[in-house]
Amino acid sequence: MPLRGRLAPTPTGFLHVGHARTFAVAAARAGTAGLVLRIEDLDTPRCRPEFAAAAVADLHWLGLDWTAGPDVGGPHAPYEQSRRADWYLEVWRRLEAAGMIYPSPHSRRDVEEAATAPHATAAEPVFPPALRPVHRERAAAPGGVPWRFRVPDGRTLEFHDALQGTVRRTAGVDFGDFVIWRRDDLAAYELAVVADDHAMDIAEVVRGADLLTSTARQLLLFEALGWRPPAFCHTALVCDAAGHRLAKRSGGLAIRDLRAAGWSPADVLRQPIATLAEPPHA
Repeated sequence: MPLRGRLAPTPTGFLHVGHARTFAVAAARAGTAGLVLRIEDLDTPRCRPEFAAAAVADLHWLGLDWTAGPDVGGPHAPYEQSRRADWYLEVWRRLEAAGMIYPSPHSRRDVEEAATAPHATAAEPVFPPALRPVHRERAAAPGGVPWRFRVPDGRTLEFHDALQGTVRRTAGVDFGDFVIWRRDDLAAYELAVVADDHAMDIAEVVRGADLLTSTARQLLLFEALGWRPPAFCHTALVCDAAGHRLAKRSGGLAIRDLRAAGWSPADVLRQPIATLAEPPHA
């Protein structure tokens, strides 16, 4: 049956060809069930309205569309995470009431210094159990301090990915207790994504393969909240001609730059990256 998917750009810069191709996969797999457009703008120091507006324009130029959105603003208006703080706080309260999270004032440096046996496979230092609080602290609100989700050490999360096949990540080895609420009193990425994918009835999440470990974290949150998780499809990362992963700062490969250079939407979605680095028909 057709799946409801989502497009979820982060407006910290202009979208590039890698984003375009991932979003095209999401649109193709969603079929008649439709897509949600969600602007993930919680990184307030770096997110800018002009990047959000540019993302909407770039998606339209690519021929991508969405059929589901908030009631206010019409069916094609995007969701904006910066407007959904009340919902995230409600989810935080559910996790706090269940005793699944705890305040954690420790900095990244604290974690690095306390991680006496860092795991080579982990992309970041694994939060040491020794830094967990001994006693549970109840709170009515986050209180301007980071909060972490306590992972079940040693448990292996296994899920099937539409493109990557069977994926396994072990809590306490590949990742540790992770932040779900930030020091600036905003929901962290993992909580906001899970809360919104549930609220928006997302049946399949399509995103880059760099987020496979995040999927394991999010599966723990879905479970803790008693929600059914979506299916997952992680696309291969798009690299430039030198083999480096594309970033929003990748000059000349932003969607709007390629459009200005004369490439068509079909070219952006299908041409080899090395070809796109040169003007069309050169």
